[in-house]
Amino acid sequence: MASLEPGLRRRIGAISLDGTSGTLLRCDPLGSPLGDALPYHQACPEQLAACTALVAPGSPAASASGSLARALELRQRQHSLGLGLLRHQADWLMGWLLGDWRWGEEGNNLKLGWDLIEGRWSGTLSRQTWAHELPEVVASGTRLGSLGAGARAELDLEPGCLVVAGTTDANAAVLAADPQPGDGITVLGTTLVLKQFSPAPIQGPGISCHRLGGHWLVGGASNAGGGVLRQFFTDRDLEQLSRQINPDQPSGLQLRPLPRRGERFPIDDPDLEPLLGPRPVSDALFLQGLLEGLAAIERDGWQRLQALGAPPIGRVISLGGGARNPQWRRIRERFLGMPVANRPNLSAAAGMARLALRALQQEPGATMAGEPKALAAPTP
Repeated sequence: MASLEPGLRRRIGAISLDGTSGTLLRCDPLGSPLGDALPYHQACPEQLAACTALVAPGSPAASASGSLARALELRQRQHSLGLGLLRHQADWLMGWLLGDWRWGEEGNNLKLGWDLIEGRWSGTLSRQTWAHELPEVVASGTRLGSLGAGARAELDLEPGCLVVAGTTDANAAVLAADPQPGDGITVLGTTLVLKQFSPAPIQGPGISCHRLGGHWLVGGASNAGGGVLRQFFTDRDLEQLSRQINPDQPSGLQLRPLPRRGERFPIDDPDLEPLLGPRPVSDALFLQGLLEGLAAIERDGWQRLQALGAPPIGRVISLGGGARNPQWRRIRERFLGMPVANRPNLSAAAGMARLALRALQQEPGATMAGEPKALAAPTP
């Protein structure tokens, strides 16, 4: 924000945030952390039985890899620290902007147990003695109010600047891509995220189901992705070695490029181990094997979504840093059996700007938080 010249800062009318939805923090009512956050990739298998007992069957929160498992783990570790609030990273930042940590955006809280279809917390969550730690859930695009005094001074923005409930990082990327019927979206970032629109919601462990622009958006996020590549190669290495790859000639390697033990999607298995060897002498061949392993995970992801009822897709639009790699694009076309269009310059930030602008252009009374109809309404 400091890099923006004052004239541009004065023209900012609304702010909306996205974030990786699985990273969870426990804070006090004034937003101060009660300990370290648990990251999205950390599974808590010892909490699985408790999760499945709390939520309805088929809920995305009924998983050792979901936010509910991390919430139970945080509460167990911090039981002596008093009153706490369970907030995902985008919701915590939204609270900082407002100076009020009450709220949580619906898409960021699905794996904590929010039932998007029913518009309430799943199962018996709302009857738990610690239910006060859960956020008051609002729809993506809801106008929550103006910037709090602290954030306004820190960011040097106008007093009337609105805070708009955001969404997850993958959903923000979808907003930027503006997919057409039959398109799927793959975000090639630190993790591999698949999204597509569906005429009806689908559910299952590791599956996300959101409402975006009045439509159902389904998908899943693997723990694998570009973060694995950076365990072995620099950005310069990736660029130079990729040029040596013949994407139409299989490497012969069978790798499972997880960054550590545990997977969320296309299978939900907290004990699934990475398979990163044996490593060949050729770095280019090893990189090709990793890219093929990621392409296989993507293929299996699209197949799982269709098996659960999502419509088949005919084209994939690629976003994120990995969309700049033409060799990887060709490998993915070979594995997926369909065209892949790379759109590396479409950012999640552009999607959030669209969401904030849409909220800014609406009548204030129709989307202000606090009205019951706003708590479960689809994005306008």
